[in-house]
Amino acid sequence: MNLEQIRDDIDALDGQLVALLERRMALVSQVAAYKKQTGKAILDSKREEELLAKVASLVSQPDFKDTILATYSAILQESRVYQVRKLAEEQ
Repeated sequence: MNLEQIRDDIDALDGQLVALLERRMALVSQVAAYKKQTGKAILDSKREEELLAKVASLVSQPDFKDTILATYSAILQESRVYQVRKLAEEQ
């Protein structure tokens, strides 16, 4: 496989990842609405710890674990930022 083919494969995966992240963010938007209605805090540390542990258990390549966990931590952080922004817009 040459570099161009590898990059084409990455581009295809990126398209899938973006679609999945958009679906995830749509659900995050629903979570924000629920938290607003119920007065729950945006940050749920226990839930995030459980989620990261679950993600870690799904990683089959040990060399990738730290990078995937860091990526997922960033996704969670940005999800919280989005929730804060979403709730601020609705006030």
